[in-house]
Amino acid sequence: MITLKQLANKLNVSVSTVSKALNNSDEISEETINKIQNLAKELNYKRNKIALSLKNNKTFTLGVIIPDILNRFYAKVLHGIQKAAENTGYDIIIYSSKESLVKEIDYLNILASGTVDGVLLALSEETINKNDFGHIKNITLKDIPVVMFDRITDKISCDKVIIDDFDAIYNEVKSLAKLGRRKIGFISSISNLNVGKLRTNGFRKASVDFFGKFDSNLVLNLTNQTNNSSMKPFYDADVHKNIEQFLLDNNDLDAIIAADNLSGVISINIASKLNIKVPKELSIVGFGDKLISMLSYPKLTIINQHAVQIGQRAAELLISRINSKTTDYTFVTEIIPTTTESGSSK
Repeated sequence: MITLKQLANKLNVSVSTVSKALNNSDEISEETINKIQNLAKELNYKRNKIALSLKNNKTFTLGVIIPDILNRFYAKVLHGIQKAAENTGYDIIIYSSKESLVKEIDYLNILASGTVDGVLLALSEETINKNDFGHIKNITLKDIPVVMFDRITDKISCDKVIIDDFDAIYNEVKSLAKLGRRKIGFISSISNLNVGKLRTNGFRKASVDFFGKFDSNLVLNLTNQTNNSSMKPFYDADVHKNIEQFLLDNNDLDAIIAADNLSGVISINIASKLNIKVPKELSIVGFGDKLISMLSYPKLTIINQHAVQIGQRAAELLISRINSKTTDYTFVTEIIPTTTESGSSK
């Protein structure tokens, strides 16, 4: 097994430089960091985690709490987190709160007991609905770095990584209006969550700005039927029934925007059943990724949240905070741009 000293000798640099480069220190140039990290990877260099922990009083482990491990979006976020962690020599511990405030509190307490150096967190549905964030504030008061992503709250001072949910929907309505669509429906199964509310508000504002009014009859709320946690909505007869009735009640719709990852796919399939031509007669756009878009014919046009990028950037921010030597810093909220991609349903 190659050692830190051997790496340093091969590159004709000091052991200190190699150590700092492997930790992405701001004191080392990006060129040197890449050179050292590439050689370390090529030679399969592995850190002695026990020795490092004793020396630096760190665990070199990140804690992650997500609302639902079966949700494809969060699975992709985890991929991004793992990618950033592996690049910097960190391990990760993952917990799923299963949308429960109690579980979120319990897992956060476990992680704060010295198990990890910092925590990445997306809030549970129950936490958001009960507006209860005391457990998170307690962790930050213990000087344990926290980075929130996707589902966040402004009541906690920490770094955050999100998309602009309001603008994502607003801009999609604007794009559809430019294509000549004049009566746009909106379907959501997440309107009880902060991200869902922002998307609904984006639709409401765009409707007023581009069509002169907001018509609540053009909004279908599926929140009480599904938590959108996995593929369950795809097989839920009530969801299909309600989307079908929505299309029948609003038979002059010429576009639909879905705020979640499956309602758009279901809408295309229902439209086909009703002999509505997509996209000639009805444009349909939904949130998701390329795999989601392949569940329908024609393929769903998607608003891509770039989940992997969200996870990677959140982990990079957390590791940066962990390694920071200053206690006087300003928290940041980074917005990952969305893009409208692929599909032929628009």
